[in-house]
Amino acid sequence: MSTSKSIIHLDLDTFFVSAERRLDSQLNNKPLIVGGLGDRGVVAACSYETRKFGVHSGMAMKVARQLCPQAIVIKGNASTYTKFSHEVTEIIRSKVPSFEKASVDEFYADLTGMDRFFGIKQFATELQETILKETHLPISFGLSQNKVVSKIATGEGKPYAQKVIEIGTEKSFLAPLSVNKIPMIGNKTFQKLLNLGVRRIETIQKMPVEVLESVLGKNGRTIWKRAHGIDNPPIIPFHERKSISTERTFNRDTIDMIRLHGTLVAMAESLAYQLRRGNKLTSSISVKIRYSDFQTQSKQAKIPYTSADHILIPKVEELFRQLYTRRLLIRLIGVRFSGLVGGHYQINLFDDSEDMLNLYNSLDKIKNRFGEHSVMRAASMDAKTIGRMGNPFNGEPPVVLAHRKQ
Repeated sequence: MSTSKSIIHLDLDTFFVSAERRLDSQLNNKPLIVGGLGDRGVVAACSYETRKFGVHSGMAMKVARQLCPQAIVIKGNASTYTKFSHEVTEIIRSKVPSFEKASVDEFYADLTGMDRFFGIKQFATELQETILKETHLPISFGLSQNKVVSKIATGEGKPYAQKVIEIGTEKSFLAPLSVNKIPMIGNKTFQKLLNLGVRRIETIQKMPVEVLESVLGKNGRTIWKRAHGIDNPPIIPFHERKSISTERTFNRDTIDMIRLHGTLVAMAESLAYQLRRGNKLTSSISVKIRYSDFQTQSKQAKIPYTSADHILIPKVEELFRQLYTRRLLIRLIGVRFSGLVGGHYQINLFDDSEDMLNLYNSLDKIKNRFGEHSVMRAASMDAKTIGRMGNPFNGEPPVVLAHRKQ
């Protein structure tokens, strides 16, 4: 009996651009950039028509406009993209038994065993066609026996890819590609490999694993395995972790608004940092209050996918103001972010500037190195005990703190 798997990777083609074209068909086949409109803005997404001019996501909008002055530039709308992402998710959920939502526009699913009932490539093609027909959003797929090869295959076949890498051909498929096509090879690792004269994956395939480990440390072995097409990270089902939360029971019931506000800000700030550290975005916020008479109330709001403090903190504050109506002493407050998906800060780039992006990157680097409390908002200074010791997205069950009275 074969032990090989069939893993599909699905990736929406230039998602934000496709979403804008769905809203306005006159944008079809025209050079289009989505991102911050000012000179300090950043490109969140760009159409294939702009790429031949050197435009790419993450670059300064000012540079992108100079490279492709004829491009139409749109600010974009996080709410719209969140809604469209949900539409695609629901179609995939209805067609496959288990899937991983790796980001707002990227999915994995295990189709192993489906051949007994239905051709896997035929199923993948029909799923691709269904998504296009029902959402008007083009999506590419790569199919192989593991996530890494499937993801690389999707990228090589785009746009509207249908790339199948047959079992046994993974190594030859990967060999001629640039080493930075391997997921987890960022700019620093790429530069190290270039300094060694390693440009193609084929060169890594010929190297002893020990050499790569000596240069890249523990990541060297993983990269070596990925270069050979034999790394098999698991599918992480989308329903596995739905939320992240924190709450505080006060030693004495309080109505001190300054203290309550500081605690709420600290909670939201801590949870937002954990989202970014875990490469996650949230689409739902809830705030909980337990009064001195033990009555508990909560209020929830849907939001566009985000992991940004400056969006999340005001929403938490707003929910608290709407919720706190009884004017009784408060025993406990809590904040919960749910509707989590994989994804990075890019979905907020059309609202923000390079300055904001650089600020978050700098703050997170400091926190990663010196601890979560090494840099804090002034409002949350008195709530220093709020925060986490570990990564909530490492697969371990959440730690229940003893002092949290339920």
